[in-house]
Amino acid sequence: MSKVISYREAANLVNDGDLLATLTFGLGGLPEQLLVGVEERYQEEQHPKDITFMWSCGIGNNQYGRGADHMTAPGLVKRLIAGHVGSSPGMVEKIVNNEYETYLWPQGVITQLYRAIAGRKPMLTKVGLKTFVDPRLEGSRSTTITKEDIIKVVELDGEEWLQYPNLKIDVAFIRGSYADENGNVSVKDETCKLEQLELAMATKNSGGIVVAQVKDVVQNGSIHPKDVQIPFGLVDYVVVAEEEKYHQQTMGTYYNPRLSGDIKVPVKTDSVKPAKLDVRKITARRAAMQLRPGDTINLGFGSPDMVAQVASEEGVADRYNATLEMGLWGGIPAVGLDFGSALNHEASIPMANQFDFYDGNGLDLTVLGIGEIDQYGNNNVTKFGPKVPGPGGFINISQNTKRIVFIGSFTVGGKSHCEDGKLVIDDQGKGPKFIKNVEQVSFSGEYAMESGQEVLYITERGVFDLFEGQVRLIEIAPGVDLQKDILDQMEFTPLISEDLKEMDPGIFSEKWGGLAAIIDANAKLNEK
Repeated sequence: MSKVISYREAANLVNDGDLLATLTFGLGGLPEQLLVGVEERYQEEQHPKDITFMWSCGIGNNQYGRGADHMTAPGLVKRLIAGHVGSSPGMVEKIVNNEYETYLWPQGVITQLYRAIAGRKPMLTKVGLKTFVDPRLEGSRSTTITKEDIIKVVELDGEEWLQYPNLKIDVAFIRGSYADENGNVSVKDETCKLEQLELAMATKNSGGIVVAQVKDVVQNGSIHPKDVQIPFGLVDYVVVAEEEKYHQQTMGTYYNPRLSGDIKVPVKTDSVKPAKLDVRKITARRAAMQLRPGDTINLGFGSPDMVAQVASEEGVADRYNATLEMGLWGGIPAVGLDFGSALNHEASIPMANQFDFYDGNGLDLTVLGIGEIDQYGNNNVTKFGPKVPGPGGFINISQNTKRIVFIGSFTVGGKSHCEDGKLVIDDQGKGPKFIKNVEQVSFSGEYAMESGQEVLYITERGVFDLFEGQVRLIEIAPGVDLQKDILDQMEFTPLISEDLKEMDPGIFSEKWGGLAAIIDANAKLNEK
């Protein structure tokens, strides 16, 4: 009996009140054709209604009508459990308007929760302690109509842990590249493996239904057994996507063999086009100075991914091991709409396993963004007024990496340029990013101090660290006035190092060329 059904038939499998879980990063990995089916069915029948919709990673491509926006019809969704919603603007508006019960959880927790559900084991983790996910703060509740506390603080052997609920998943929409006639699914053309296997197992062991969206169905035996990501016994139905735009590799690409690892591309350092000298490049250069030979690192989206560009320009891209939370190792992380993929990557493992490594302090260094920083070193990147994009992998990574670098502009909307190796302030900006108290705790300075993490906050005007539970200024940019350009632009007075240094003038020049020597010198730090 064939498992192949239409996307509209798949939509009929979701009942009122069901928990529907899917997977995604942007548009990559997202079985978007299946969401279109639910959207069309609801427009015609007003069913299914009051469902819980769940996913772990960023969803959508920042354009209205894509990603989670297919699920925004009034009455269709009652509750959201997600890692990130910021790339689906229609869904963001619904959350801002307080239309859903909304819980925003760390990305890695959701991927690992599926594995716990599959094995009927409790989901205990330290990820989220002392952040907004902790029930003693906000319990991840992200709209005012969200009342129920579903995360608990428990004590085991004298240590605090967070217990996330083992949910019953009724329907899973997953995605691969190809399925054979029996339902074995390959992810050959995808950029990464995500959590297809874990989600399928969790759903089957919940008594639910698993539907896989693919590009095509192939003959039995066509897929090598070792290339099967989801075996036939875990797949109830297969849907062939009818439109290419609903089966994209990334937010910006339908299919590129370079991103799936099927083609390796030559990369020459002397062919790398230098990025323009601006705040992003200045802060990325200073962050790159924290690299040590052989570091295993992760770079966040936006300004942090400039670190890879800087490393390539400086000819040191081979001095560290790049990883992405989607499970990729090595290669050159892609940027822009292809973020989450990589050129020339050497290995791809399931995302849940990648977060096992991250949660276990496997990363030596991470570079992430600055939202707003308070006097205690807390960083907020998850709530700005009514907007709550969600943490993605930020909490897992920032809470568990040995050395953390947060980078960003010093003020909101500040403008500056470089002259003769100095920073010239053109506009102080619209307001401070260094404030007395953050609106929401995405990264806990207190937890970092207890864990012994090394934390830096790098801006174009100065570099701060976390010292004895407080933010301390340790470097100042050449050409910057301490009082006027830094202290007067902060809501609190930081500690100031007795050995206040000037930032390396080279990073404020068009051509630098100093990173290789710095990394070599940092090798001695690994010996300590």
